Amino acid sequence: MKTTGKLLMILSAIGLLYGCASKPALTIENLKAAYNGESTARAKYAAFAEKAKSEGFDTIAVMFQATSKSEAIHAGNHLKVLEKLGVKITGPQIGAFSVLSTAENLTDAVKGETYEIEVMYPAFISVAEKEKSRDAVKSFTWAFDTEKKHQFFYKTALASVNGGIEKSLSAKWFVCPVCGNTYDQASLTPKCDFCMTPKDKFIAFDRV
Repeated sequence: MKTTGKLLMILSAIGLLYGCASKPALTIENLKAAYNGESTARAKYAAFAEKAKSEGFDTIAVMFQATSKSEAIHAGNHLKVLEKLGVKITGPQIGAFSVLSTAENLTDAVKGETYEIEVMYPAFISVAEKEKSRDAVKSFTWAFDTEKKHQFFYKTALASVNGGIEKSLSAKWFVCPVCGNTYDQASLTPKCDFCMTPKDKFIAFDRV
C-alpha cells in the first residue's frame, strides 16, 4: 500500500509538472501585452474622439468612438483567453499617450496600427501557432484583421482633414460585438466578415 501510495504521488507530481510545462508560456505573455496594448488604444481613441469633436470634426469623432469600442472588444477577447488558460489579471496597465490636434492624433493612430499590423500581431500569431494555442490564434487574428481596416480608415480620415473634406466621411459606424470588426456605412455587410455575426447584432455609432 505504501509503495502504491508513493507511486500515485509521483505520478500526480509528474502530471502537475507536465500540465504547467504544457501551458503556452510565450503566448500568455503576448496575450498580457496585447491586453494592455488594446486597453491603452481604447482609452487613447476615446480621448482622440473628444478632441476631434472639440475641433468640429464630428465624423472623425464618431469614427474614433467606434474604433475605441473595437479595441475594447479585442482587449476583452484577449482577457477571456488568459482566463481560460488559468491566468488571472487584476486590471489593464494603460500606457502613456498624448492628445494633440486631430491631424496629429490621426498620424499617431496610423503609426500605432502599422506597428500592430507589421510587427506585433504577426509575431504573436506565429508564436501562438507554434504553441498550439488555438484560442489565442483566433483572438490575435481577429484583432490583426481589424487593425488593417482601422489603419485604412485613419489614413482616409487624415487625407480628408488635410484636404478640407472631412464632412465627406461616413457619419455612421458599426462594430461587431464578438470580434471587434469595424465598418463604415459604405462597407457594411449582412454578416461580419471575420466571425459571421449578423449585422443586426452590431453596435452602431452615429454623429450627434
